[in-house]
Amino acid sequence: MHIHILGICGSFMGGLAVLAKEAGHTVTGCDANVYPPMSTQLQAQGIALTEGYDAGQIALAPDLYVIGNVVSRGNPLMEEILNRGFPYISGPQWMGEHILQNKWVLAVAGTHGKTTTSAMLAWILESAGYSPGFLIGGVPLNFGVSARLSGAKESDFFVIEADEYDTAFFDKRSKFVHYHAKTAVLNNLEYDHADIFPDVAAIETQFHHLVRTVPGVGRLIVNAQEPSLQKVLARGCWSEREFFSDAAVQGGQPGWSLHLRDGEDFDILFNGELQGTVRWDLQGAHNRMNALAAIAAARHVGIVPAVSIEALTQFVNVKRRMEVRGIAAGVTVFDDFAHHPTAIATTVQGLRRKVGSARILAVLEPRSNTMKLGAMKQALPDSLAQADLVFVYGAKGGKDVVGWSLADTFAPLGDRVGTFDDMSALVNAIVNEARSGDQILVMSNGGFGGIHEKLLGALNTKTEACA
Repeated sequence: MHIHILGICGSFMGGLAVLAKEAGHTVTGCDANVYPPMSTQLQAQGIALTEGYDAGQIALAPDLYVIGNVVSRGNPLMEEILNRGFPYISGPQWMGEHILQNKWVLAVAGTHGKTTTSAMLAWILESAGYSPGFLIGGVPLNFGVSARLSGAKESDFFVIEADEYDTAFFDKRSKFVHYHAKTAVLNNLEYDHADIFPDVAAIETQFHHLVRTVPGVGRLIVNAQEPSLQKVLARGCWSEREFFSDAAVQGGQPGWSLHLRDGEDFDILFNGELQGTVRWDLQGAHNRMNALAAIAAARHVGIVPAVSIEALTQFVNVKRRMEVRGIAAGVTVFDDFAHHPTAIATTVQGLRRKVGSARILAVLEPRSNTMKLGAMKQALPDSLAQADLVFVYGAKGGKDVVGWSLADTFAPLGDRVGTFDDMSALVNAIVNEARSGDQILVMSNGGFGGIHEKLLGALNTKTEACA
């Protein structure tokens, strides 16, 4: 089958393209912005890409058009497809029908931690010899790719990052209802995606749709500390349940918990009984909770906790999750995907725990749709409270401009914060403040204009000038 993918350069659709090619399909695609790294990854797979959505692409004559949720009515190629009555399907539905059928699907859902938890779970299954397929919204450094059909041998297991964002312009259900998970992780649930959900109750409804798709022989792995998830389960649950928490799980339910040791190491307990100790360098309470969820999900497919714990000692995280991009002039530059006040707070807290009294220079681009709409702007100053200096960037124009005042929103941080709408001015301000031993934490869900390389280059230049 020849499929033509509209919106191919998104993390999900790009992963789908790789899987489709591995499965033997002819794959082509288009996107408004065809650029590295996704464009080079896809071209390396022999997937032909077209810049833009011109209607002339129908000349490719594919058997089926696969539509990403970036595509809306008015898109010239989509309008031509509709006018001519050509067959089309959403990416998640195609994934469910062509890749996930007859697989034991392990789906990881939640406002935060989906990518990291999915990567942990895939690595545990790999270490246990299960050779899983996976599709993850980032690149796990243990694998070096974001998607594959299976490993060294054909596998019955598939790990997928299960997003609550809507499926397509013609299907407003969340993507994850198409995956038919047998093991479903409900990591957490907070308000997000203000562009499509009016309130947290609307997201709870979508999560309950996911719960409704899990079979009776399936299992839900649920964060016991999330009130919204309790509301979801109260609406009905027909599957086995296990809960996880950073404290003992209450109410007689089967439960996973942890006990923090020195540094970042922690004990894993199930129903109060010690299962082993995770020894690693990952930072933050959020990653400990992600690990609990992954260990619990792996147990559902028969992997004993000791094997999972050993695998996690070798886990190297995901690109753009507290990834060190370089060190220059004694200053370490980190890249992190944090794009929600809760994620920002846990990231800064984790780095503070690691570096102690060293200065943290937090650099934030509020770029997600929720951020740009200002739905959570009042929570942003508190999320950065443990940073010594804060630099916030909002582009002057174009699609990434925020619709609210950066200066007014971050005013509670006083003289610790600077707001910028010019990239050069931002880089100069950070470099002028930075000194040896500082930690620069860059947070954005986009490329942030290549700021990491700009900072490292400017820091090196500053050092040479002072020599």
